[in-house]
Amino acid sequence: MARSEVRPTVEEVALAEEQIVAQSKRIDFFLTEYSVELLAQKVRDGEYVVPDYQREFTWDERRKSRFIESLIMGLPIPFIFFWEMPDGRLEIVDGSQRLRTIEEFVYGGLQLGELDPLTHLSGFRFDDLPESRQRKIKNRSVRGIVLNEHADEAARFDMFERINTSSMIANNAEIRRGALKGPFLDVVTELANSPLLAQLAPLPAKTRRERGYEELVTRLFAYGDGLAEYRDRPADFLFAYSKRMNSAFAADPTLADSYRQRFNAVLNFVSQNFPFGFRKAEKSTTTPRTRFESIAIGVDRALAEQPELADRSADGINVASWISLPEFQEITSADGANAIKRLRGRIDYVKNKLVGHGDD
Repeated sequence: MARSEVRPTVEEVALAEEQIVAQSKRIDFFLTEYSVELLAQKVRDGEYVVPDYQREFTWDERRKSRFIESLIMGLPIPFIFFWEMPDGRLEIVDGSQRLRTIEEFVYGGLQLGELDPLTHLSGFRFDDLPESRQRKIKNRSVRGIVLNEHADEAARFDMFERINTSSMIANNAEIRRGALKGPFLDVVTELANSPLLAQLAPLPAKTRRERGYEELVTRLFAYGDGLAEYRDRPADFLFAYSKRMNSAFAADPTLADSYRQRFNAVLNFVSQNFPFGFRKAEKSTTTPRTRFESIAIGVDRALAEQPELADRSADGINVASWISLPEFQEITSADGANAIKRLRGRIDYVKNKLVGHGDD
């Protein structure tokens, strides 16, 4: 993609600097070092807290063996990230697999697989090593970064996400699901399994496995309820929204049915009026997120403003008059997709077309 020749304005530079300062204040930390022996003991004794979203993602035997081989060889081990909880315990922000592998090797009888270059250690357990080597391994230190108790949940999961950008780890929807269990996310999971949603918004198998439909449903509700707190960071916004809505659903159980009705109203309207659902074409096997957002949330807001739209005929709504226009294709492109201006623009475009029944 070619870089724009337009330089940022003074106001845009100021906003960028304000955002940097605000985000930097969320992270306060200190450095520390722990011996392998101490880390193994603390994991064994349950002194570290492992968030739910990290428990489901475990290394295979080959990766465990390779990690222990690196440890024995004295190769640098990446930082372990902790959060110091208000009660003084440490929650593992990143590094639970390394810590659990260390504990399993020192205390759990982990047998090493095929190694290279330490081929003669293949098949060894910790107890098979001479005491001198055991002591040397236990004495090795692993560096840690401890976030203080003021780092909020969103900051911690954001750090986990960034550290693991290139790894096979939980995505945003999976992390929210693990970190923020509650009645709102239960409803999101329920609606994400809607057959009509799958029909209108097909997703690749990999995206489905990674809770892609839960991400779409969450965005429908979060963006549909308002963007006043949105700061061009979808992950932070959706995390804070889900946490808040869990509390709201717990306080008022009737909200669950109202959100189900709202979701079904959007899907039924799209089914009746949009020739390809949320897809670009009839035979499309995937649904661009920006296109889903523009249509789903635009419909949601249009129905809130004019409920009688649900009773109009498809000819009266006349989606075909604008859905294929270059203008709509442009506003649903991925370029700058998460910027608030682009997000509002694509949502308002669909809402205004529906409220005006396709007329400018």
